[in-house]
Amino acid sequence: YFVIPYTLAAYLASTTQAAVSPVQAEFREAEAEVETRVKRLLGAKGSRSVDACYRELGKVMFEACGMSRTADGLRAAIDTIRGLREAYWKDVRVPGEAADLNQELEKAGRVADFFELAELMCLDALTREESCGGHFREEHQMADGEARRDDEGFCHVTVWEHAGDGAPPVEHREPLEFESVKLATRSYK
Repeated sequence: YFVIPYTLAAYLASTTQAAVSPVQAEFREAEAEVETRVKRLLGAKGSRSVDACYRELGKVMFEACGMSRTADGLRAAIDTIRGLREAYWKDVRVPGEAADLNQELEKAGRVADFFELAELMCLDALTREESCGGHFREEHQMADGEARRDDEGFCHVTVWEHAGDGAPPVEHREPLEFESVKLATRSYK
C-alpha cells in the first residue's frame, strides 16, 4: 500500500521501454493466452457466481493465513485452495459476452488470479518458520506467548518466480542487512 506505488512509478518513469508491436511473437502469444482464458471462463456455464467463489476463498485465507497461523492450517488451506481453484474453472458462471464491456468477466479473471496468489501466500507463510511482525506462527512462540523470531534463519526477502502452470514456484532469497535499525521482537503485552 505504501511502498509499491512510489517505487514502481519511479522505476517506470526512469526506464525507457522498447516499443511493442502486435506482430511480435510475444504479443501474439499473450493475446492467444488471454483469448483462451476468456473462452474458458465464459464457457464454464457453471452454477456458482464469481462473488460466491471469491467469498469462499476469502474465508479460507482469513481463517488459515491471517494474523495467527499454524503449519497444519496452512497445509490444509493450500489443499483447499487447489480444490477451490479446480472447482472454479469447472463451475463458475460468468454472464455476458467477451465482446461487450463485461465487468463480471473482468472480475472473474481477477478472482482466478487470486487463487494463484492465495496459494502462494500460504506457501510463503508455511516456509517462514518463525513469528515476526504482525504474523504469528502459533508453533513459534515463547513460553509466555510472545512471538519467537529467527533472525538468523529468516532475515531475508523472498520472491517467488512462476515456473509455469502446474509447476511449483521457484523461491529466490535476498538477505536483509540492517545498519541503522536494531532487530527486536515485538511485544504484545
